[in-house]
Amino acid sequence: MAKVTFTRNPIHTNGELPKVGSAAPDFSLTKTDLDNVSLAAYAGKKKLLNIFPSLDTGICAMSVKKFNEQAKKLNAALLMISADLPFAHNRFCTAEHTGDVVHLSSMHDRHFGKDYGVLMEDGPLAGLCARSVVVLDENNKVKYTELVPEIVQEPNYEAALAALK
Repeated sequence: MAKVTFTRNPIHTNGELPKVGSAAPDFSLTKTDLDNVSLAAYAGKKKLLNIFPSLDTGICAMSVKKFNEQAKKLNAALLMISADLPFAHNRFCTAEHTGDVVHLSSMHDRHFGKDYGVLMEDGPLAGLCARSVVVLDENNKVKYTELVPEIVQEPNYEAALAALK
């Protein structure tokens, strides 16, 4: 169990992020067109998983926009993952022009947060995923992880993007 904070109040996650060098847990997440995808959909590509509580918060929205700015420069799949419904992801993508990243929802399969060890178990955001970043190589081995210690802080973009190279 990891510990993060939300406005300096402690929150516990259900576990720990996957260890660097380990195989990433597979998932079934829902795209904005309501199709479900797994890691196999991005076979042979490096992947960055930007995991966050909700698009309806400023920091979460900013992280999606910042990763979207980098997406065209990278030969990788940048996956933006939250519990927001695919309709919310689609609305955000259209309004904020973030179509260079892949928007994914955990609405059909709640195992994602548990399997990645980022499901918040207490506090006002219980049931959502803690802000984190996981970078995978072409074979779904974990190359980099960051569990952002304070939910209202941004992830370390530079370190995450460097891990994709």
